[in-house]
Amino acid sequence: MTGPLNTLLHARRANRTVVVLLLLATAAGAGLAVLSKQWCRLNGWEGADQHIHMCYSDFAQLFGTRGLADKLFPFYTGLPAEQAMEYPALLAVIAGVAAMMVPGIGFSAERQLAYFDLNSAGAFLCWAVIVVAVAYAARNRSRDALMVALAPGIILTSTLNWDLWAVMLATLGMLAFSRNKVVLAGLLLGLGTAAKLYPLFLFGAILVLCWRTGRMVHFWKALAAAVAAWLAVNVPFMLTAFDEWSRFYTFSSEREISFSSVWLAFTWTGLDGKGFSLVSNGLFALACLGIAYLALSAERRPRMAQLAFLIVAAFLLLNKVYSPQFVMWLIPLFVLARPHRVEFAVWQAIEVFHWAAVWLMSAKIVSGGAFGAGSPLIEILYGTGIAAHMAAVVYLGVKIIGDIRRPSGDLVRSDGSDDPLAGPLEDLPDKFVLGARGRRSAGT
Repeated sequence: MTGPLNTLLHARRANRTVVVLLLLATAAGAGLAVLSKQWCRLNGWEGADQHIHMCYSDFAQLFGTRGLADKLFPFYTGLPAEQAMEYPALLAVIAGVAAMMVPGIGFSAERQLAYFDLNSAGAFLCWAVIVVAVAYAARNRSRDALMVALAPGIILTSTLNWDLWAVMLATLGMLAFSRNKVVLAGLLLGLGTAAKLYPLFLFGAILVLCWRTGRMVHFWKALAAAVAAWLAVNVPFMLTAFDEWSRFYTFSSEREISFSSVWLAFTWTGLDGKGFSLVSNGLFALACLGIAYLALSAERRPRMAQLAFLIVAAFLLLNKVYSPQFVMWLIPLFVLARPHRVEFAVWQAIEVFHWAAVWLMSAKIVSGGAFGAGSPLIEILYGTGIAAHMAAVVYLGVKIIGDIRRPSGDLVRSDGSDDPLAGPLEDLPDKFVLGARGRRSAGT
């Protein structure tokens, strides 16, 4: 293996035997993912049945509704606005390129299955890269990546949407930063932001850590590279199909609350989609300020994965939409932030319950109330699933905050080392600490 990826993955403490075992575990996880969608693979994606059997996938759904079956490339389809591809540019490109690779033209069950399988293969490849990246980023805790390889949250949602592409780019970006490849880290995070918004939030962690060490030059280099990468993907579409390209941003702002959002409990307020966006974004900004204060006031400099988990978790908890696949955003971050296996297992069990509740509720809605008619059980399970999986994320966040405030309990630093993701900031003394006198070393 040569090139930039080899530079990133040169062994520090992870070894090839561990990586091979992790890839075998990932293959087993991918096999379970295929089995979880097998009913739809055999019977097709039609009506309420795909929800009842919990095998719905955007891969299959959008193939027939966004012009992909006719090889109309996203943003250039000429379809009505309601059929436009409501995704960021890079995911739209991935969806369009995959459609071009499916032989033939026009919608058929066979071509729909081929499109689903092709995108699933791409998702599994991303999954494998994420596992390996986590193993190397974790250094002497490389075996923690086994949690990513066999995470039920990934097994169940890996083929629901294209999110794993963004997760892969975000994870590689963190790995690049840990290897002192600041510009490469920025490029990868910029590409990730061109696929999903959340990799952008990782710059919040980089910002406060660079600020605390007085090395803001690393932040600006990474941010400049990210902006360049994002523009390289987006500008061609902005110039040639602006209305279609901007659909994702207008849709995100205007869409109503949905999919397990905490704001479902506040529909009585009468706020529309834009109103909830304003409230959600305002609270998220306040949460970010709180996390920044935590990072800048902690006695010992927090680790990047800890801050990244808190930022992304805050976004998800306060967002208008908490789609089932968003759990994948948090899994690598948690494994790097707090690799506590029991907590991880309990969290994932709760996510499985939430997953099942979502699809039971979805089946009832799509069937016009026929599925589960006459009983409030599905609504009870759905509400319980939402409350439980949000409570689990809050609990994990509180535990990570505890690790930041009391670093002696941090599993990753139990050997006295600094943050394995610190990269150019590793073992540097602090230059700016709120409420502190003098400088503190990251390693003390």
